Amino acid sequence: MKKVISTVLALGMAISLAACGGSSDSAATSAASEAASSAVSEAAEAASSAASEAAEAASSAASSAAEEDAEMVLVEEGKLHMATNAAFPPYEMTTDDGGFEGIDVEIATAIAEKLGLELVVDNMDFSSVITSVQGGKSDIAMAGMTVNEERKQNVDFTDTYANAVQVIIVKEDSDIASVEDLDGKMIGVQQGTTGHIYCEDDHGADHVTAYDTGATAIQALMSGKVDCVVIDSEPAKAYVAENEGLKILDTEYANEEYAIGIGKENAGLYNAVNGALKELIDDGTVQSIVDKYITE
Repeated sequence: MKKVISTVLALGMAISLAACGGSSDSAATSAASEAASSAVSEAAEAASSAASEAAEAASSAASSAAEEDAEMVLVEEGKLHMATNAAFPPYEMTTDDGGFEGIDVEIATAIAEKLGLELVVDNMDFSSVITSVQGGKSDIAMAGMTVNEERKQNVDFTDTYANAVQVIIVKEDSDIASVEDLDGKMIGVQQGTTGHIYCEDDHGADHVTAYDTGATAIQALMSGKVDCVVIDSEPAKAYVAENEGLKILDTEYANEEYAIGIGKENAGLYNAVNGALKELIDDGTVQSIVDKYITE
């Protein structure tokens, strides 16, 4: 700004000196005046632009600071409610005594402990997990939740904590050997999952049947109601191990990232949960939990 003012003063002096030259120098004086006027205008524009950029930077910094200092809002004081669908081994499943276990459950428990909270598992249909967080009934959505653009419109996602692959399960005597062989086939999926979305996009809704759980989709495959099931690789391994006569094709349908979904208006909770998750990733806790359930 000092440089701009100095330039304007120098140009003003030039104009004054030119004016003292008399009428014979009128053309030069006019040219100098025009040049000075243009320079003053450019200097003013530069000053205005610099001021605007400074104001924008200050506003952005204030906004970031406000988000960092935002209060953590919880559904229930002292507790962290996790919306999930506990029929997705090894990420979330029920125990014989009616409790819950799995990769997501243990990671969420570790996050809650870091925040001085008690984890509460809210078990529901997968299709209701995000709406439960949006509606303020649960704090976080953690259900083998794949990050995609559609879900980003409804919740904010934390850092990725696991990768997953969508695979194809078929009967051992099936003529389906690759992704290309799915054309014209009837595909079973779990309602609301990315496998459901991908298959409908790729093959049309008429060729896709959605079920409430992956287990129900597998039962449909066993009984011949569908020709295959598209689902995440780890649940797929569990289902194949439990049901004789099934196999997983040696090909990927899609590769995805898992993260935790949090309400867009809850910056305080997002910062707290994501910060705790980062610490658990950095100190190896997350990997040890994954290794406990996925031994390969």
